[in-house]
Amino acid sequence: MKAANTLTQRKIVHRTRGNRQGPITRLMSPSDLGQVAKPFVFLDLFESDGGLMDMPVHPHSGIGTITLFTRGDVHFDDPDSGTGTIGYGGVEWSRAGGGMWHGKELAAGSSPRIQGFQLWIALPPELENGASESQYLEASQMQHAGPAHVIAGAYDGVQSPVRTPDGVNYLLVTLRSGETWTYQPPTGHSVAWLALAQGQVEAGEQLSVGEMAVFDRGEAPLRLTANGGEDAVFVLGSAVPHPHDLHLGYYSVHSSSEALERGERRIAELGEKLAAAGHRRTASGATPVFR
Repeated sequence: MKAANTLTQRKIVHRTRGNRQGPITRLMSPSDLGQVAKPFVFLDLFESDGGLMDMPVHPHSGIGTITLFTRGDVHFDDPDSGTGTIGYGGVEWSRAGGGMWHGKELAAGSSPRIQGFQLWIALPPELENGASESQYLEASQMQHAGPAHVIAGAYDGVQSPVRTPDGVNYLLVTLRSGETWTYQPPTGHSVAWLALAQGQVEAGEQLSVGEMAVFDRGEAPLRLTANGGEDAVFVLGSAVPHPHDLHLGYYSVHSSSEALERGERRIAELGEKLAAAGHRRTASGATPVFR
């Protein structure tokens, strides 16, 4: 059975270029492909020539967010994590849990242009109304397996330091032009998808920059080849399927209506405290996450 798997290329069952609004292309939302790829429920590809996008402070509950950069860098300044730079291979992880407000915790770095992805992961019931936390990890703190930086989970003997829930892998991959790489999902990881920030990839079908593809359910490997004459940069996710229905708020995703109500109530309480806290900006221009 295992030998047969190594010869089987997973089929693409959904592909999209999403919807672009200014510097952001929304590739997946909880109401569309998030229903297919859960626990992965949301994915934005963002690009900005200003060194950083002007995002408003906004709330979340029930999810974890992973922000990583495929071009450029940003600066973080956090009371619990210190200061540093996040570029290619580094990551910001925020577990919203029962509630948090964020959006301006990163400041412009040294690069005039940035590009990257923000991903939402639906948290399991034991975490979705729990404590909120953040991690900021520079590229030097992350490990890679072949051409893949292991952003979340474990792959090929490499364990990410990011405290994501079990059963989720998230990789940032660069393949040189003409290079072929095969990803073998861990046991139980029947959900799989990828999204391209640069170049082209042959994955049973030709995929190009700006596209997201979701593969059919199963644990067969993904055989990926960079073609088109340039390097390919993409993110790839695989996971054990999320077994719960998605209950959606404006910025929240939960596994039940009761959990959603608790999360939105906590968000409202935090919003009142945030308004009372007033100006919280650091010298670097960042505003720490409020929880």
